[in-house]
Amino acid sequence: MITRLRQRLLADERGSNAAEIVIIAPVIAMLILVLVAGGRTALADNATQSAAYAAARAASLSRDASTAVTNAEDAARRAMSQSGINCTTLTVNVDASGLNTAIGTTGTVSAAVNCDVSLADITLPGIPGSRTMSSSAASPVDAYRERG
Repeated sequence: MITRLRQRLLADERGSNAAEIVIIAPVIAMLILVLVAGGRTALADNATQSAAYAAARAASLSRDASTAVTNAEDAARRAMSQSGINCTTLTVNVDASGLNTAIGTTGTVSAAVNCDVSLADITLPGIPGSRTMSSSAASPVDAYRERG
């Protein structure tokens, strides 16, 4: 009788499913948050690269350096807003020295875009509150285009 009671108690698995869920649920939640953070980081990186290409292209179509900087900043902001990425700070650095080359020679204009993306709403150890995405791109200036 004692042997039978001991076997029944050891074979009783009631409540084990609840214990397994309590152990596994936080791990699954953390995995989902890591995937969300990775996805947001990848999207922000793609948007920053797109903004850098747009900024370089807009700058290369300008006639002078001051207009190139203004057009590049506008193009980068437009590209980031169309991507749906909200940067806490967005900086655009333009090298418009290619606009000063002589007619008949091809110059190159480059743009570097830095975007600070907030990850503060994803609270996990090891994930920073924000991440800086940086991208750069270059665009050729037409060799026979009038320059200012």
